[in-house]
Amino acid sequence: MKRARHGLRRLPLALCLTLALPGASLWSTAAHAASNDNNVEWAGLFHDQGPLYDSAPEPTASTPVALTFRTYKGDITSANIKYYDSADGQFHWVAMHWVANDATGTYDLWQGTIPASSSEKYYRFQINDGSAVAWYNAAGITGSEPSSGDFFVVPGFTTPSWIKNGVMYQVFPDRFYDGNTANDVTNGQYTYAGCATEQHAWGTGVTANVSGCNSEVFFGGDLAGVDQKLGYIKNTLGADIIYLNPIFSSPTNHKYDTQDYYTVDPAFGSNSTLQQLIGDVHSSSNGPRGYLVLDGVFNHSGDSSCWFGKASYGSISCPQQGAYQSQSSPYYSYYTFQSWPGSYSTFFGIPSMPKLDYGASGSATRNQIYGNSGSVVQTWLAPPYGIDGWRLDAAQYLDAGGNNGSDATNHQIMREMRTAVKSANSNATIIGEYWGDASSWLDDGAEWDGAMNYNGFTQPVSEWICGVDESGNSASLTPSQLDSWLHGTRADLPVDVQQTMTNFLGSHDTSRFATRCGGDIWKTYLGLIFQMTYVGTPTIYYGDEYGMQGGADPDNRRTFDWSQATTGNAAVALTQQLIRIRNQYPALRTGSFMTLLTDDTHDIYAFGRMDKTNRIAVALNGTSNTETVTVPVYELSMTNGSQVTDLITGNKYTVSGGNVTVNVEGHYGVILAQ
Repeated sequence: MKRARHGLRRLPLALCLTLALPGASLWSTAAHAASNDNNVEWAGLFHDQGPLYDSAPEPTASTPVALTFRTYKGDITSANIKYYDSADGQFHWVAMHWVANDATGTYDLWQGTIPASSSEKYYRFQINDGSAVAWYNAAGITGSEPSSGDFFVVPGFTTPSWIKNGVMYQVFPDRFYDGNTANDVTNGQYTYAGCATEQHAWGTGVTANVSGCNSEVFFGGDLAGVDQKLGYIKNTLGADIIYLNPIFSSPTNHKYDTQDYYTVDPAFGSNSTLQQLIGDVHSSSNGPRGYLVLDGVFNHSGDSSCWFGKASYGSISCPQQGAYQSQSSPYYSYYTFQSWPGSYSTFFGIPSMPKLDYGASGSATRNQIYGNSGSVVQTWLAPPYGIDGWRLDAAQYLDAGGNNGSDATNHQIMREMRTAVKSANSNATIIGEYWGDASSWLDDGAEWDGAMNYNGFTQPVSEWICGVDESGNSASLTPSQLDSWLHGTRADLPVDVQQTMTNFLGSHDTSRFATRCGGDIWKTYLGLIFQMTYVGTPTIYYGDEYGMQGGADPDNRRTFDWSQATTGNAAVALTQQLIRIRNQYPALRTGSFMTLLTDDTHDIYAFGRMDKTNRIAVALNGTSNTETVTVPVYELSMTNGSQVTDLITGNKYTVSGGNVTVNVEGHYGVILAQ
C-alpha cells in the first residue's frame, strides 16, 4: 500500500522520546468522569478535524483552536493535548476539561484550546484512566506515545471553498463532443513524427490504421462542443467544476507536447472560443456557477515548440530560432543538452517531449512559465480569461539541469508557482499530479492545494470493488484493509487538503473503471456512491457516469456516447441524484469521517459523515448479494426512537438499540441521513 505517515514532520525521533510527561499540576479531573478501573476503552475514543471537533480547521494567526475529544461516558480520569510548535521547537501541554455528554448519553466530550499564533503545529491526545494511558492522533490509537502521524494546525493556509464543495468533471476534448466540424482535423492534414493525421468517425475505434500513430487519430471534439454540452454537465449531472486535458497548440490529440502555451489549438477553436467557454462556465444562467481548471504541462514542451524548434507543425511562425536550432537561441537555457543538438533531457526518454530546465530562482524559464504577469500561468488566470486553477502534469519532475525532480529544487519551484498563482487569482486552485504519497507537497500549505488522489482513493477503491488496481493488475482488499489504507492516507494530510483531493474512479491515464470491474454496471453504481460520499472532491472522468468501457491508453479515451447522456440511463440518473444529495448536505463535503463497520465476512464497509446539522451513515455492500446490515449509528450520536432516511430510496428507518438495520442490495449502498 503506497502510503506513509509523516504526522510529526521534521521532528527527530530522539526528541519525541526524551521529552518528559507533564507534571500533576497540568492534569485535570472532572467529577463527571471518574471511573478508576485503570483501563481506557479505545472503542469510545474519537477526534478528527471536522466541525464538531475542531473550532478552526483553517485558523488565522490570531485564531485559537478549540479541540473536542470524545470518550465513553465515565471512562477516563483526565485528558491532555500535547502539541509541537515549530516556532520554538518544543512540545506544549494543554489540560482538557469535561464539557458535555452527547445526545445519547453514551459519550463524554472533553475540550482544550491550542493558543493562537502564526506557527505550524502538530498535536496528539494523551488519554488517562488512573494508571492506564492511551495516545490518539491522526494515525490512530496506541498504548505508547507515537512519534508521527499527528493532526495539523497550519495558520494562514486555506484551500478554495469552491473545490471543497464542488464536483469535478474531466473532459478529454477531442473525444467529448464535436461542436464545430469546420475545425476538424482531416485525413493527411499534416504529418508529425512520421505519422499522417487520421480522422475517425465518432464512435469508431481509437487505434490508428498505421501502427504507432495513435496520437494522430482525431475525432473532432473541441471547446465549442464542451460549451454546447454545459447543460449536460451543469444541469443533468450537476457538476460545477470542469477540468480540461491540455488544450494548447500541439500536433497530437492528447496535447501533452505543447507547441505554444499562449494559443488554443486550432482543432479545439481559438483563444476567443476558450474565453467564451470560461464565461459560460462561470455563468449562473445555464446552471450552477461553475469553475474551469486547465491542464498545465510545464515539465516539458513539445519538440515543435518555438522554444525548441526541432519539428514543425501548423502555421505558427517562430520569430527566433529555437534551442535545437542554435546555441545562441534566447531559449537555449530553457533546455538541457548533453551534446547539442542531438542529445537532450526528455520526459522519460520521449524525444518529442524535451524537458524544460528551470535553472535557478529568477531564471528565464521560471519567468516565462509563471514568474511574471505575462507568464503562461498568470496570463490564463488573469482577465480576459480568468480560469480558476491549474492541474500540474508530472508535477514532481519539474527541476533544473535535466534532473527528474530533485526535492529541493522541485519544492522551490512549487513554492514560487503557488505565489504566482495566488497573486494572479487568490481563489485559484493548484492540483498536482502524483500517484503516491503527495504529502510533501501538501502538508505545510506552501505548494499545492490538493492532488489527484490515486493513492488515497482510486487504487484502494478499485482493489476493493473491482479486485484489480487502477492499472488492471490483480489485487484485492477486505473492508478492514480498505479502511486501514484510507485512514493512513487521510492521516498524511491537513484536513482542508483532504477535502480538495480529487477522487476519481478512472482518468485518462488508467483503464476505465467499468472495464476493470468486468463491465458490471452495479459495481459502477457502488463506485459512484462511494465517490460522492467520501472525503474529497468527486471527479468524474467523462463517460464514467454511464459506465464507459476502455482498456489502457489509448482505449481509455473513447468518444462519448451521447445516446447514454440522459437520466433514462440508470447510472446517469444515479449520478445526478448523488450529486444533488452531496450538494444538499455539507456533512458529505466538509463533515467528520468516522468508520462505523468493517465486516470482512460479508464484505460490508460503513462510515459516518457528520456536522452540526446532520449525521449521515453510509453503508456499502461489496458483494453481489443483498445483505442485511446492522449499522451502529449510536456512534454518530443518533438517539433511540429517532428516524433516519435513506437519501437514495426515501425509505425510513428507526434507530433501535443504537442501531439501524437495513437491507443493502449487492454492489450498492444506502445513505442514511438524520
